[in-house]
Amino acid sequence: MSKKLTFLDKTFWITESEDNPKHVATLQLLKIPVDAAADYVDKLFAEMGTFDQASAPFNCRVSTFLGYPIKFVPIEQLDMSYHLQLHTIADLNDKPALHKFVASLHEPWLDRDKPLWQYHIIKDNNSEQFALYIKIHHMCGDGSTLIRWFQAAYSPSPSTEGFVPVWSMDRTQKKRHKAHWFKAVFGGLWGLFIAIKDSIWIWFRLLLKLLRINQNYMPLPFTGTKTVLTGQVKKGRAVATLDIDFKRVKALSKRLRASANEIMLCVFDIAVHRQLADSGQTFKKALYTNMPINLRKPGETTYGNKIAIVPVQLAHGHTDPYLRLREIIENHRIVKKAAASSHPASFSYYTLLIQTYAIMFEMLGLSNWVKPIANILISNMPGPSDIMFFKDSQLLASYPISTITPGGGVNITMMTYRGQANIGLVCCNNNIDSLEPLARYCDEAFDMLEKCIDDPSLNIKDIGEEINDGSVANVDDEPFNN
Repeated sequence: MSKKLTFLDKTFWITESEDNPKHVATLQLLKIPVDAAADYVDKLFAEMGTFDQASAPFNCRVSTFLGYPIKFVPIEQLDMSYHLQLHTIADLNDKPALHKFVASLHEPWLDRDKPLWQYHIIKDNNSEQFALYIKIHHMCGDGSTLIRWFQAAYSPSPSTEGFVPVWSMDRTQKKRHKAHWFKAVFGGLWGLFIAIKDSIWIWFRLLLKLLRINQNYMPLPFTGTKTVLTGQVKKGRAVATLDIDFKRVKALSKRLRASANEIMLCVFDIAVHRQLADSGQTFKKALYTNMPINLRKPGETTYGNKIAIVPVQLAHGHTDPYLRLREIIENHRIVKKAAASSHPASFSYYTLLIQTYAIMFEMLGLSNWVKPIANILISNMPGPSDIMFFKDSQLLASYPISTITPGGGVNITMMTYRGQANIGLVCCNNNIDSLEPLARYCDEAFDMLEKCIDDPSLNIKDIGEEINDGSVANVDDEPFNN
């Protein structure tokens, strides 16, 4: 059965290029069972290769007309030599080498004449672990959809019976109750009217900000800071991963009256500043992050993409990590308030419009000449809270690795698993060789943010910010210190 594609799904196909493929991925580390034979991974690879029948969308290729995507259409049989591959590297415990190898797998785009996914099994001949690198095209689904699918292929206890890989699992959609045609038509028209009204209000508020009449609103599009990581996206990727104890994140968020997301925004802001400062970057204003907004209704399980992406201003001018956090909280909540007070579709239209311009700049090779929408894309997804098993192998960690948005920058994706935040980092490697320093700086930034509550003397060292507070008078708000 074929499936029509939404306009947002189609944009991931239309705008894809060999320089900037539109697939997303995950790097999973798994523990080989204690009593397993030496050829356990090879046998697992052979067993998985026998599943050459799949369910949608894993059995579907894209049907096109003059290059324009129309719908997903099923194929009869999978080419398992393409979709499932086995690799051997020297040492899985050598994280920088593993990251470099995964970056080489993440760089090429998927074969557009086949179903848009691949499983890569990575092993060595020494450790008691193996890895799965799984990539799938973004037009097949957004983050929440893909997480739900892949969780379904895991179980809470080890099992060797009834194993079925994710591509062969039954994902038959339940038939939804169809609303009466009158309600469907006029409900849709009313929703469209509200969405257009809210879209006009969004652009009116942005105009007021442009005219400096009311600055208390979302950032203006294409006013981001140019850095060595932004600009035209080209071939070549750098990948890194890290883990942060999410229990510590939640405990810190309670102490600082901040959300866990705001804590991590502050951590990534400090870390990216340090990575860029290592390249000689200076900053006259704040960096910006793109923030994905999930537009799905509670309990909705359809596949495809239902997200909006809006920019959020980060922090500038403070060496105290706590003060940087407070600034980020204020800026973040301005955007959250704007999103909460508007129809979800209006933010989807806003995203499509500004991303269309970004995509046009990229396709015309102009991204180096315009300011980016943002410097970072940060997204997070909740994962399983308990131990999960892939057949009889324990899942140790699962690091999401995303695509790169038009205009470049660093894409940081976080997934929680078993009380840990598994974080994947990816960017172009045109101007930097590695993201290993960024992973280390994230750890150090979180430690400092945690400690600065009890020790106000802790400050960030020079991160390249040029501070001009614009003061024209001396205001003493601490008269009792004299």
